[in-house]
Amino acid sequence: MKQIRTIAIFTLVEHKNKDGKFYGYGPYVKEINIWTRYFDKVIIVAPKSDDNVIEAIDLAYLHHNIEFKSIPHFNIKSITNLFKLGIKLPAIALKMISAMRKSNHLHFRSPSNVAAIASVLQIFFPSKKKTVKYAGNWDPKSRQPFGYRFQKWLFSNTSLSKNMKVLVYGEWQKQSHNVLPFFTASFNEVDKIDFLNKDYSSALKFIYLGALVEGKQPLLVIQIVEQLLKNHLEVELHMYGYGKLYQPLQDYITSKKLTSAIFLHGNKPFNDIKEEIKKAHFTILPSKSEGWPKALAEGMFFGVIPVATAVSCIPWMLDNGKRGILIASELNSAVAKIEEELKRGNSHLNSVAFKAQNWAQQFTLDSFEEGVRQVLEV
Repeated sequence: MKQIRTIAIFTLVEHKNKDGKFYGYGPYVKEINIWTRYFDKVIIVAPKSDDNVIEAIDLAYLHHNIEFKSIPHFNIKSITNLFKLGIKLPAIALKMISAMRKSNHLHFRSPSNVAAIASVLQIFFPSKKKTVKYAGNWDPKSRQPFGYRFQKWLFSNTSLSKNMKVLVYGEWQKQSHNVLPFFTASFNEVDKIDFLNKDYSSALKFIYLGALVEGKQPLLVIQIVEQLLKNHLEVELHMYGYGKLYQPLQDYITSKKLTSAIFLHGNKPFNDIKEEIKKAHFTILPSKSEGWPKALAEGMFFGVIPVATAVSCIPWMLDNGKRGILIASELNSAVAKIEEELKRGNSHLNSVAFKAQNWAQQFTLDSFEEGVRQVLEV
């Protein structure tokens, strides 16, 4: 009798259940749909959303055999929340242990509170095959919260985390043998287009892709474009994504009379955004921290010049400025750097854009699936 291959996934992503299908954050689910192709059954241990309204950013799992183990939302940002977690922890641990027992392969989405608990429990399952997709900043020199540092230490400790492969963004020196450079992707081979020269002398289009949250500094993005406008450059900014800063940012745009040049579009279907990316000159993301910023890679795939801060693996992605523009998280410095690059003219900027596209088109969903297959050894 054929053994049923089961994968257990431990993730912080909220899930929705509608019409017999499970939904989650689109970019995450698109990737998970590739991981789960090699298994007969999928067990998901994750929080469940309080509503089942399917948003434009949501995507359905494609697997036909899913068992969902709902765990409560939790954080440890206060003494009260820590006490609440203490009450919830036994039930959470039991569900995780049950999933681990039933599965052939354990897959952890890190860093997250869910992965932090699961990282300890996996110690008691040394014979299970395991993978970690570490989506945060793996840079050993970066300053990070204790929970992130704990997960990085435990997952890369080959004595405590046996049979485990830790997939990280970027290449870092002096890592344990189970830490492997990896990547992510958004497009297929068929999505590739030939490079097209653009005119950078006027009517410049910037695009921002991502959540409207403090860590990605969307207000700084708006202020950069605002200053470029004040400096008499013809620019516009289109921002795609949603978050708690949506309304404050909209209020800022209105109060500064920027509504004719800066547009908040919220969440839109991915195919719609893809067409807008192709029209842009620059994709901008001055994050405080990143893992593998899809927002940059997606733009680069179509020859859009990335503008970003030098955090995590971004200097490696941008080849230290040869295939993008590295800026500081300071308004005047960022604006000066962008203007300096613009003054170098069309020939230079098209060369940067070409290098960006040539590099990014290595990383397709087709090559990602092959990478996953090799990691799973199937």
